[in-house]
This record gives sequence, C-alpha cells and structure tokens, in this order.
Amino acid sequence: MTYDIIIVDDHPLMRKGLALSLDGEVDFNVAAQMQSAEEALEQIDALAPDLAIIDISLPGMSGMELLKHMQARYPDIRTLVVSRHDEVLYAERAIRAGSRGYVMKLEAADVIVQAVRQVLNGGIYVSDEINERLLLSMAEGGRERLMQSPLEILSDRELEVFELTGQGISTRDIAERLHLSVKTIESYRARIKKKLNLDSATELMQRAVQWVESEAG
Repeated sequence: MTYDIIIVDDHPLMRKGLALSLDGEVDFNVAAQMQSAEEALEQIDALAPDLAIIDISLPGMSGMELLKHMQARYPDIRTLVVSRHDEVLYAERAIRAGSRGYVMKLEAADVIVQAVRQVLNGGIYVSDEINERLLLSMAEGGRERLMQSPLEILSDRELEVFELTGQGISTRDIAERLHLSVKTIESYRARIKKKLNLDSATELMQRAVQWVESEAG
C-alpha cells in the first residue's frame, strides 16, 4: 500500500527537503506541496491524502487553524505538525487542535519519517518529554493548571506573537516571520496585554520572557 501525503509549509527549501525524505520511502508518495492553508483546503478534496504535514506559521490562515478545519471537515485525514516552534510550547495545543503528532524541524530526517509512519499506523507521535506533559495535563488538576496559562488564555496567533516577544524578537521581525504587518502585530500585543492584565509593553516583555523560560526550562 502507498500512502499519499501533502506538505503545507511556506518555506520552499523545507518543503523540498521533506518531500525528498518521504519520497525515499517505498510506501510514501508526496502528492502535493502547498505554501498556504487556503491552498491546501482548495485542493484537498481532489487529492484525498492519507496524511497532511503542516507547519504552524503560514501566511494568512495559521497552521493551527488549518488543523481545526481539517479536524472538523476531514477527520479521516491524519495530520502531523512539523514546525520550527518549540515543541514544549506548542505540541499540547496542536494535539488538542487535532494533530496526531508534533516534530520540530531541527529533528533528523529519519525521526520525521518515523513520526509519519507512526501517525499513519494510527498512533500519536511526540517526544517522551511531551508525552509525560500530556499525561500530567490529563491528571486531576491538570486542566485547572492549564487554564491559568497563556496556552489557554491566548488565541493561536496571539500565542505565536507572545512566544516571539519572549524570545526578544522585534515587532518588525515578528511581522516578517508571520507574514503580517507591523500594525497587526501591535494590535495583537495590545490584545495580549488586555487578556493577561498587563499595563505596559515592558510588563508584556517581562511576562513573555518569564513564560518562555519557564516552559522551555
């Protein structure tokens, strides 16, 4: 049996690298490569893939929103996130949005192939550390712990802006990374401050840095 796979990533080199690794497996066929969620949703009916590999940061609709759309409209198509975003910060949210796994782009090609195979075989692929976190979050009190976290309070795009702010990245550079305008990033930051009850940009920066360090530590 051959599995048809689509790749949704706005970085051409990443798409090509993934495609080469996957096409090297005798039972994998990369049926299409897309650079946006909108493009994927337009073609998915005709392609009917077995698996969609999705990046989080996409122009327009984010990868997280694409996961939710696919979970609702195409529940039989398995999804796997392959992203540069830290797994510690995003894997749990991606799994809850419908992804069957999460792999960081820094992982070796054989790890990504292993993750694809595990997801296609009906499993869920995350690192051992994230697996432990997922189990803890399901334990008594886990949901209450999460409800106090930016992971629950912020929207998907707000969380991206919050994370990048905590990494010390400038507003202009965040805008470039997320394919958005500087004004839009400033609007997101204003909403984040309101949701987290922060009074100033300095407080936002401090809270974001503390959160990134605590989650990744």
